[in-house]
Amino acid sequence: MAMCSTRQLLTTCVVVALSFYLSHGRENPSFKIKAVNLGGWLVTEGWIKPSLFDGITNKDFLDGTGLQFKSVTVGKYLCAEAGGGNIIVANRTSASGWETFSLWRINATNFNFRVFNKQFVGFGTNGNGIEIVAVSSTPGRSETFEIVRSSNDSSRVRIKASNGFFLQAKTEELVTADYAGESKWGDDDPSVFVMTIAGRLQGEFQVTNGYGPELAPGVMTDHWRTFIVEDDFKFISQNGINAVRIPVGWWIASDPTPPQPYVGGSLRALDNAFVWAQNHGLKVVIDLHAAPGSQNGWEHSSSRDGSQEWGQTDANIQQTVDVIDFLAARYAKSPSLYAVELINEPRAPGASLDSVARYYKAGYDAVRKHSSTAYVVMSNRLSSDDPRELFPLASGLTGSVIDVHYYNLFSDVFNSMSVQQNIDFINTNRSADLSFVTTSNGPLSFVGKLSICSTWRLTWA
Repeated sequence: MAMCSTRQLLTTCVVVALSFYLSHGRENPSFKIKAVNLGGWLVTEGWIKPSLFDGITNKDFLDGTGLQFKSVTVGKYLCAEAGGGNIIVANRTSASGWETFSLWRINATNFNFRVFNKQFVGFGTNGNGIEIVAVSSTPGRSETFEIVRSSNDSSRVRIKASNGFFLQAKTEELVTADYAGESKWGDDDPSVFVMTIAGRLQGEFQVTNGYGPELAPGVMTDHWRTFIVEDDFKFISQNGINAVRIPVGWWIASDPTPPQPYVGGSLRALDNAFVWAQNHGLKVVIDLHAAPGSQNGWEHSSSRDGSQEWGQTDANIQQTVDVIDFLAARYAKSPSLYAVELINEPRAPGASLDSVARYYKAGYDAVRKHSSTAYVVMSNRLSSDDPRELFPLASGLTGSVIDVHYYNLFSDVFNSMSVQQNIDFINTNRSADLSFVTTSNGPLSFVGKLSICSTWRLTWA
């Protein structure tokens, strides 16, 4: 994926962003907002700044990395039988979900393995204490392992258990932790597995937990200090853009001592952003990009392992409302505050319409407690079939806005198109999509993210 500097990205965004606006349901609204998304700054996204991960020891093994292990003696993959809650076997000829083990990183050398049904791999209780199972919902010492790689072939590994022995596939139905001694890494060694990395995550959780509590504060402080600076705000203002959308994570409300592995300092950066915005005549849209538990399971919502657990309990929803209350209270008196986006891209069906609607109503009330003028932005659920599903809620709330996101990024057909052809597609085809959610008697609409193509991704608010 081609990368470009912040200023190059912003310059390109100006060309296209003029076609889109915050609309009051009219074809020619009197007000237009043109904004750029400052992604990858206060919420890490690895594709935006890959070098941020370069200093992590054993960086192949970050939280959420999906690993598959094929026994060299049995010739088949390790598998959590029935997806979890059962024994680990070595009887699968191909690898998919049940055969993929998601890492939880303890430190650079020790890990937990989480299986499809979210149990952790560990020792069984069959009397011998060495059979490998996946039954525990919380990891402990017996669920802790070390991955040892061959010096000659990094895809060949041995898995050392906390009892000091290595895992071995004795048969297709029996995997144990009782292999002792050295290895010559040959195909006759039942403790050797061919490892495939099936997926990675590179978000805020991965970078901070990857560096650990000693190094992460310095790394992140330097990133926040240098990735976006006041000159960027000046440049934005001078190039026809009148606002910035700033993604933040839920842990910002606990700054300067957020829960581990997150580190303090992002709140100070956001404070600076409001000062810079006022200095250069820009408005700010605060966007809660990462909610507790992750609202979509992706790295940009700071999921640890791809799980999507936001909104499943009243306590979780209330915790998220408390974050909005904190942000609204802190910035309500700033002349630069333009809008608060309650959450970015909750994904259906994991985030149910009921939980999203309950949260949006409570989040709206939290903003209104501190500001009667700030817009309250409600992101449509991704993967929902109905782009108007929030209309019944939002239509009754003054100053509420439906945020829609349009992607060409994930469809290969756009890769062969020129830049102009991509722009023409947006102007022609996306116009119908936008018109459907921009009605004369409906809520306001806002194109919060538009990605042109995968060879040079552009996103802005």
